[in-house]
Amino acid sequence: MLKRSKKDENSPLPDSAKPVTPQSNSALTPPVSKGETTTIGEHIAIEGSVRGNENLVIEGSLKGNVELEKHNFTVGSKGRVEGEINARNVSISGQLNGIIKAGGKVEITKEADFYGEIKANSISVEDGAYFKGVIELNREPHRKPAFKEPQKGFSSFEQAPKTGMTPDDTKKEK
Repeated sequence: MLKRSKKDENSPLPDSAKPVTPQSNSALTPPVSKGETTTIGEHIAIEGSVRGNENLVIEGSLKGNVELEKHNFTVGSKGRVEGEINARNVSISGQLNGIIKAGGKVEITKEADFYGEIKANSISVEDGAYFKGVIELNREPHRKPAFKEPQKGFSSFEQAPKTGMTPDDTKKEK
């Protein structure tokens, strides 16, 4: 049986047990919300749903849905993801095939391959990225609609029905 000394009980976690925080020099990475970040490494494959209350970075592969409504989701340059993503901000540098629902911004870098649908408040796609999909932006239009619904009655292209009287007829009634 192993015995622990008081020194061991009070010592902080070893480096191998501490959460991994990715170091990124990219100005394109979405702002990280306060809290922890979990990284799924390059040699890890996950199949199934993922829910959490912290930021998530995928460098390996993930097949399934991700629920991080108040946190950020990143597909790293070596990451491969297939599924539905629901997060605050999403950044893609690897491959993503699926549906993204973001409350904030979706960022697709030049290294990314994206296939699917995006519904977000804003989006940026770098020159060189591969994008095949549909985008829906969540916001009110900035200006009034260009076309108004036709008014009831006669349009300017239609003529009023003829009454049978001509302007000459009114002169004859004298």
